[in-house]
Amino acid sequence: MKVIIIGLGNFGRSLAINLTNNGHEVFGIDCKMEKIDLLKEHISDVVCMDANNEAAYEALPIHQADLAIVAIGENEGSSIVATAILKNKYKNLRIISRSLSRIHDTILEAMGINDIVHPEQDAAFRLTKQIAFNYALDYFRVDNKYSIAEVFSPEDFIGKKVKNVNLIKKYSVSLITVIRNISGNIKYYFNSEDSDRKVIGLVTGDTVLQIGDILTIFGSNISIMNFIKDKEIKDIDKKFCI
Repeated sequence: MKVIIIGLGNFGRSLAINLTNNGHEVFGIDCKMEKIDLLKEHISDVVCMDANNEAAYEALPIHQADLAIVAIGENEGSSIVATAILKNKYKNLRIISRSLSRIHDTILEAMGINDIVHPEQDAAFRLTKQIAFNYALDYFRVDNKYSIAEVFSPEDFIGKKVKNVNLIKKYSVSLITVIRNISGNIKYYFNSEDSDRKVIGLVTGDTVLQIGDILTIFGSNISIMNFIKDKEIKDIDKKFCI
């Protein structure tokens, strides 16, 4: 996929690098040369230009793009103008726009932008839920009642088969998969390299849980929190991690 990203601050830069690492062709735009310099060796192409200058867009390969992302986070007015230019000039282009406020949301919706992101709010929401979930490593809300969470495998699960821990019967949660440490050392989840961990895929009843395993579980918010509390998972990270 060919992606145009306008605004290369922390959010836009991270997005550009991650999309590139996932095989997408990314073209970055920003008005500050220092931000261009940070990315010129890491993504397909970057250009320094004023995103509010409509004429400047004529020199960009936007007609070849599949997606444009307005990631401007320092100037709400500039973000709105850039989004409006894209919406007006490129009728068939899918646009994702970053919103900085509720009023910004309203303006984007009035412009017909259906894909609106709130990176700061989303990060705060995820952190809030991690805290609420008592040491859940990661969290994804399915709806207001159900969630998916990543938690360390409890100490008393180590060496047991999945069918013998009775997650559904005892705790009303389902095991989706297991993330396993394959480096030989038990490392703290947030400091581990991706190469140290492996998703083992679909688990079976005969899958044996190992020390340092991370369980990806599904269930109601209450069931997940009760499982974590009951198994005292908050102590597992201290015991097994360095």
